[in-house]
Amino acid sequence: MPTFVGMTMFGGLLVTALPHAARAEDPPAVIAADPADRDAIRATIAAAKAEGVLSYWDAVIAPETNDEMVPLFRTAYGLPASFAVKHTLSPTLGVVTRVEQEVGSGNVTIDLASLASAPWVGGLVKAGHILKYDSPEAKHYEKAYAAGLGQKGWFTPNGAYMFVPAWNPEFLDFKGKSWRDVLGAVPPGRVSINDSPNSATGLLSYMGLRQILDLDYFKALAKMKPQFIVRSEQTAERLVNGQDLIAWGGSPGRILQYNDRGANLKFLLPEEGILLLGNATFILAKAPHPNAAKLWMDFNLSEAGQKILSKREALVSSRAVPSALNCIKPSSIMELTCFSCAALVKYFKASDSFFSTPEPDL
Repeated sequence: MPTFVGMTMFGGLLVTALPHAARAEDPPAVIAADPADRDAIRATIAAAKAEGVLSYWDAVIAPETNDEMVPLFRTAYGLPASFAVKHTLSPTLGVVTRVEQEVGSGNVTIDLASLASAPWVGGLVKAGHILKYDSPEAKHYEKAYAAGLGQKGWFTPNGAYMFVPAWNPEFLDFKGKSWRDVLGAVPPGRVSINDSPNSATGLLSYMGLRQILDLDYFKALAKMKPQFIVRSEQTAERLVNGQDLIAWGGSPGRILQYNDRGANLKFLLPEEGILLLGNATFILAKAPHPNAAKLWMDFNLSEAGQKILSKREALVSSRAVPSALNCIKPSSIMELTCFSCAALVKYFKASDSFFSTPEPDL
């Protein structure tokens, strides 16, 4: 649509358009973008259509969540129904192993991956294995970058998650309010715990919680003869069938997903605090479909993508979107905890927060 009309020296009309104006044929993501970003997004969309496919690995996003996101992703960027999104849900060490194998061999098949280990991802950046990309959505994540949960231009958390005590009230009447209340709450052998030797995020959770729970606490926990579990789905399933009476490190996202299927699992945000793990999302430097990966990252970080991830996976967003975790308020604080050269986790208490999750509206 013409946006500027002037008189030429010959008395005729000169009609020009403002640069970066939206066009009638533009897909929703281009129309909603900042005008200065539109041309770049159009070019990325055109290149992504030519690539025709995306492959990503993740340790959080359930297949059902991916199935909800993909049609909206295609619509947002005007991609055809034939555009394929290949998703692999893997344990955290599975993501680490696969990515390291691919970058080590130079035979990269993964375009994009997400994992809640800022130090490990930071190592990939230093080694030159991550593609630098300035997402137009990055401006909404400045506080997360400042806190060390991402590196602008390299990786960004598409949300943050936690492991907390969980139980099934059908088998256990648990009234605890703290991490310490888990000790002795059930007979030996009837509690599960994250398998830290085989789970990157399980190990990082232990490292973080050691700041508020001393070694004697974990020695007491060991006397309960916990079952070591890698996958959060398995942790929830064992609570549903009564195999375990309590999970020391349950995933609220998985618990809410099982409850949607008819379970009635409960979880606790302990009064001492919780540890948030930022799910770092990045594009591999030798990604075979880099433009498709850029669009998928943009969609993950967009308001629409964050609403889905917050609702279905109970991820805590850096954007002001409703959260499935109605106990997390805007006034929560996270005190910075550093491992190596990057902030890894955040400890919640009552005060200000760099996250902007509002009261839920679900």
